[in-house]
Amino acid sequence: MKKFYFSCIIAFGFTCNVLALDLGAIAKVDLNTTAEKSSNGVFGEHLFNGNFSKVVQHVYNPDYRIGIGDVVTLKMWGAFNYEQPLNVDSQGNIFIPSVGTVQLLGVRNGELVNIITEKVKKVYKENVFVYADMGAYQNVSVFVTGNVNNPGLYQGLSSDSLMQYIDKAYGINPKQGSFRKISILRENKLYKKIDLYDFLLQGQMELFAFRSGDVILVESVGSYISAAGEVLRPLRFESKELTMTLKELAKLSGIKPTATNAVVKSYGSDNRLSVQSYPLDAFESVTCKAGDTVEFMPDYLSKEIQVAIEGEHDGLHTLVLKKGITLLELKKDLHFNTRSNIQAIQVYRKSVAQMQKKLIEAQLKELETLALTTPSVTPQEATMRTQESKAILEFIERAKKVEPKGQIVINEKTPTETIVLEEGDTISIPTHNNIIIVQGEVALPGAFTYADGQNIDDYIAQAGDLSERANKERILVIKASGKAEKYDTSLFTMSGKPTIDKGDAILILPKAEGKSLQVTSMLSQILYHIAVATKVVLDI
Repeated sequence: MKKFYFSCIIAFGFTCNVLALDLGAIAKVDLNTTAEKSSNGVFGEHLFNGNFSKVVQHVYNPDYRIGIGDVVTLKMWGAFNYEQPLNVDSQGNIFIPSVGTVQLLGVRNGELVNIITEKVKKVYKENVFVYADMGAYQNVSVFVTGNVNNPGLYQGLSSDSLMQYIDKAYGINPKQGSFRKISILRENKLYKKIDLYDFLLQGQMELFAFRSGDVILVESVGSYISAAGEVLRPLRFESKELTMTLKELAKLSGIKPTATNAVVKSYGSDNRLSVQSYPLDAFESVTCKAGDTVEFMPDYLSKEIQVAIEGEHDGLHTLVLKKGITLLELKKDLHFNTRSNIQAIQVYRKSVAQMQKKLIEAQLKELETLALTTPSVTPQEATMRTQESKAILEFIERAKKVEPKGQIVINEKTPTETIVLEEGDTISIPTHNNIIIVQGEVALPGAFTYADGQNIDDYIAQAGDLSERANKERILVIKASGKAEKYDTSLFTMSGKPTIDKGDAILILPKAEGKSLQVTSMLSQILYHIAVATKVVLDI
């Protein structure tokens, strides 16, 4: 894998180290971006990917008109035996010994045997039998034009399909071309109209013989409507007419059984945006016009919520509860046992996890900007900046993969009757235990038994003490309830040390070292937030 390092000299002699470019990574980004765009693209745009043009099909076509250069395989037996492939010459004839020339130019393939037999019978009255077949077809030349990616004149067989010729032209331009309005012109007159939606949706394709000089014209896309939400195909769909009903769009896009409503966004002639919602039973009577965007969505009125129960209890692990239930009411229905730590019940919420994820991602983006744009005074420092940038980018990639738990830390002063549960919440009931977890930058991370009178320094000492990479100013104590407390070892007063209780976890974060105070500060913040959100120490 080749990498290139770019740097530039800016005012006052500073060297700005920009980025180490990984060509492989850039290629992956481009592919991912393309794939992402395609997922919200045009219905049918993936149809032409080169597979049709790779196939050559020799199909018997009785309506094919024999042309100059075609090869006819002739067999005669009986009183006279003869077998030979014969080329149709420049005058449209084939030559048969003892029979003479036979004019075949323009003859239908279905009449080939009869024409030759009639000529042979004039010489051999009896006991001579004739069989003829097209051994090789002369290529026909077909124009492909309009809204295709590479218009031009393409050669193929007369029996080749419309799909093959369009594929030779690298397919229909999805931004401009119509998949529903394709015209076949013959001698400057309309010969056929093709709608590729018949093929895309039902697999139906009309096969016919092409002639040299035929023109395939892909017309411009007319009316189109976009579908999104609870559909199998969130794409842009073309309408043959100026409008389309919601029912037709739902069928084209593959509406999911969970969809109950459609929100239609439409611009009027006064340039005002109109947003309307329609129920499922009204789809047939609602008309969408060109440019509308429709989002199919589930909209259920539920009086119940579903929550998960994890941890130490003797009841069910999934409960369906009335909407608006509080944590206090739920606790009355839970089946605790002697090992259940009722005082440390934890609540995890998906919306909180998403918020924590967005916060971390925003900080990572800011860190990436700082790492890649921090100036250097000398070329030597620029080299060090490049190495630091590489390490930070690797850390960012690892940090992007962390998944916050979304815990709601319940303050001991907050009445549980004020905590209203939501759909998808997870209630975790910790187990009573006498274990203290020590992890992060210590010599021997692990679990240690609780002992009365021991403080945080005692447990860190049991774990082999702090490593050289430990951030002595940012040591976290995560209580069994999820509450986080920060400890700074530079504070020597006993009052500054957090109390360690059974079931607590001590997290020693790594020391963030950057070439600038901004980078160091941002790294420290990110490590802290990840530790609080995931209860895991992420290495730098």
